[in-house]
Amino acid sequence: MTTVIVSSKGWVVIPAEIRKKYDLHPGDRVMLVDYGGVLAIVPALPRPIAGSAGLLKGGPSMTKALLAEHARERRREK
Repeated sequence: MTTVIVSSKGWVVIPAEIRKKYDLHPGDRVMLVDYGGVLAIVPALPRPIAGSAGLLKGGPSMTKALLAEHARERRREK
């Protein structure tokens, strides 16, 4: 775990070993994500929609599962 200090301007320096590990370079964008009290710095995807396309490919169809669940609920209500 690494501790950093927030400057009076709100700046935070990401230590060199972490920048190397995550291949961060000057000008790269990162996102600050608040996980309910836990603040995380996450490398931003250059094209988030294109980068996530096909991410869940090959797994079970969530659409089919949702439709099947709704069908079961309708049958129970009758």
